[in-house]
Amino acid sequence: MLLNRISTFGRLGAAAAAVLAPAVAFAQDAAAPAAAAAAAAPVPDKGDTAFMFIATILVLFMTVPGLALFYGGLVRAKNMLSVLMQCTMIAAVMMLIWVIYGYSFAFGGSESAYWGGTAKMFLAGVTKDSTAATFSQGVVIPEFIFAMFQMTFAAITPALIVGAFAERIKFSAAVLFCALWATFVYFPIAHMVWDANGMLFKMGALDFAGGTVVHINAGVAGLIGAIMVGKRTGFGKDMMAPHSMTLTMVGASMLWVGWFGFNAGSNLEASGGAMLATVNTFIATAAAIVAWAIVETLTRGKASMLGGASGMVAGLVAITPAAGIVGPMGAIIMGLIVSPLCYFFVSVVKNKFGYDDSADVFGVHGIGGIFGAIATGIFASASLGGVGYAEGVTMGGQVMTQLTAIVTTIIWCGVGSLILYKVVDLIVGLRVTVEAEREGLDLASHGEAAYHS
Repeated sequence: MLLNRISTFGRLGAAAAAVLAPAVAFAQDAAAPAAAAAAAAPVPDKGDTAFMFIATILVLFMTVPGLALFYGGLVRAKNMLSVLMQCTMIAAVMMLIWVIYGYSFAFGGSESAYWGGTAKMFLAGVTKDSTAATFSQGVVIPEFIFAMFQMTFAAITPALIVGAFAERIKFSAAVLFCALWATFVYFPIAHMVWDANGMLFKMGALDFAGGTVVHINAGVAGLIGAIMVGKRTGFGKDMMAPHSMTLTMVGASMLWVGWFGFNAGSNLEASGGAMLATVNTFIATAAAIVAWAIVETLTRGKASMLGGASGMVAGLVAITPAAGIVGPMGAIIMGLIVSPLCYFFVSVVKNKFGYDDSADVFGVHGIGGIFGAIATGIFASASLGGVGYAEGVTMGGQVMTQLTAIVTTIIWCGVGSLILYKVVDLIVGLRVTVEAEREGLDLASHGEAAYHS
């Protein structure tokens, strides 16, 4: 009897399966596209997301307080707060501009070779679920963290410029110029170099973390600003030594720490490429510090802390475009070469031509960035320990592409900066009065003093 029941249930189950088979098949067919779509949409890895969050905060740390203290220590005591305030306010203004239209202008998805368009103004379409591509096929990160990481670059780059005309520019002029400069110079260059539709990106220009976009850009704008704003009153006659090398060293060290976010974070993933950038950021900087000290010892008999800090920044600048591209030995060679080069421009060329670049923005960032961009094209070679070139690209071809990117940046930034300084001069005036300059910008512009006796 039991066997008969089992047999009966078996026949009923088979019949039911036969009847339901078309419906099951239909349901499976209907679900297939949705399943395929779900499988095709990559999900951000939590490790990459956490890594990019830390990198973003580190780049913020570079600006406030790092860059602010570095520049602040280099000026006279009566201008300390003015530099701190300029760096702080410029960073804050840039953050607002970035989310309103800067992100869109740089990375808005436009097919233009020169700007990103308006599609992502006010962060339109950027949500907690939207993603941004990395350099690996099928790997993404949350778009919010990509946008904020790039925002910190947009915040520090204009702030770098203020070191060139520190101690004599109007606070309103510094902030207005940087806002306009970011709009018409920085965002287009960032799009051209880093966006997949950008002119220089398509040409194959290599700039891992901002040799052209950040350092050449800021260096050229700083040189033009130093010339157009004019020399400090008493320049060449009065004592204008840095008032606190202690704070300059603290600020430079903060820059070095934050620079790991700058360089390693530009890999956009917590992978081997980020670790290569980390190694290079350590050793290129170390080599540059040693090289600057050697050059100073040979030329003036003593190695200074100012030279140590300058070498530190020069090494960081040089390795920025190459961080995830060259090998460790190439990074050391770049660090050893960049310091003598920057030292020559800071101590010889600047004096020869007589321009007053207060914090040597051009001599370190501009020259270091130009050297770094060219050296990236050389040491990217697999035969020299780098990651190698794209298929069909030779060292000579890559170096020519690097030179094209450098010249494009210099011309775009040079012409744009010249016009914008003129515009700002017409609107608010570039320079404070002689009386305000002699009193010090801390009191004259901000009504407070950094130090009290």
